[in-house]
Amino acid sequence: MSQTPIPFIFMRGGTSRGPYFNRADLPQNLDQLANVLISALGSGHALNIDGIGGGNAVTTKVAMLSRSNLPGADIDYFFAQVSVEDGSVDFKPTCGNILSGVASAAIEMGLHPSSEGETSVAIHAVNTGAEIIAKVQTPRGQISYAGQAAIDGVPGTAAPVELNFMKVAGSSTGAFLPTGNLTDEIDGIPVTCMDVAMPMVIARAADFGLSGYETRDELDKNIVFFQRMEALRIKAGAAMGMGDVRSSVTPKFGLIAPAKHGGSLTTRYFMPWKTHPTMAVTGSQCLASCALTPGTVADGLLERPMEIPAKITLEHPMGSMEVLVDYRLKDGAFEHKSAGLIRTCRKLADGQVYVPAEIWDGHTGR
Repeated sequence: MSQTPIPFIFMRGGTSRGPYFNRADLPQNLDQLANVLISALGSGHALNIDGIGGGNAVTTKVAMLSRSNLPGADIDYFFAQVSVEDGSVDFKPTCGNILSGVASAAIEMGLHPSSEGETSVAIHAVNTGAEIIAKVQTPRGQISYAGQAAIDGVPGTAAPVELNFMKVAGSSTGAFLPTGNLTDEIDGIPVTCMDVAMPMVIARAADFGLSGYETRDELDKNIVFFQRMEALRIKAGAAMGMGDVRSSVTPKFGLIAPAKHGGSLTTRYFMPWKTHPTMAVTGSQCLASCALTPGTVADGLLERPMEIPAKITLEHPMGSMEVLVDYRLKDGAFEHKSAGLIRTCRKLADGQVYVPAEIWDGHTGR
């Protein structure tokens, strides 16, 4: 056999897209796994022409699912960010948009039973240790993708997927504020380094000489800004205890500015070497937490809501995203409890993806 077939489901999860695999159908050895994913998605070419990637970081994402052995968890969700052009894979981060399809994919794969009307799935994010409860619509015990929920960045409507993120503060670095400070100054720019669902470096757009309302294309063409941002991100990563992050997509970078269309903040999120077309689910929780925390770079950019849970609306290049954050202020310090939001997903295709047998024969690396 010249090629090895691997079963998969191709899904849109939130504003991202990619293959969802049963972890048992892939090599367990991470080096071998990386080679398989690079081949399957066609990493190493700008168009991913020799694979099923889409030529953009939001379409070269992979979910790998298995039944969980952890108490209170139903499904283990292992995420991989495959690069578009570099022929590399990052197993450090997780992805909340791809997470939007995990419960549905787990049911489709037979990894979790469905209930009548609505099915709740407790998900363990392997990469970060986060706990998420996902609720999906299952009328007559069958997954439904049709509905009236709309999210900016995706055309039309679909069935809602309710996500509630638990215990995500410090999930990657071990601390809500990895540097121990509400703000740090790096390369002359005030930043907040925060870890809620996704470790991030957050700065005010104005401190880079930007408005914060630039389009995705305008930002991607701003080479000088990206050079400054990357230099700052690398130093911040070291200060956050993450080591040398030059080849890692984390920490992510975010810019904030006053809201322009009735939201809480205007945001721009970076992946980190390209501008995100909308907003990452995990990044939204970190940005919302930054918005709610006194003493961060968000001070003065918004009127913080008084109610708890608090609704934070983040404006992004293609609309907005609402995040409901449950928290408490203890001795004046922000303490994150949970965050919830609504996303959608849709099954696009299923079948088998093929990789050359010389990359993986289906047995080695098990």
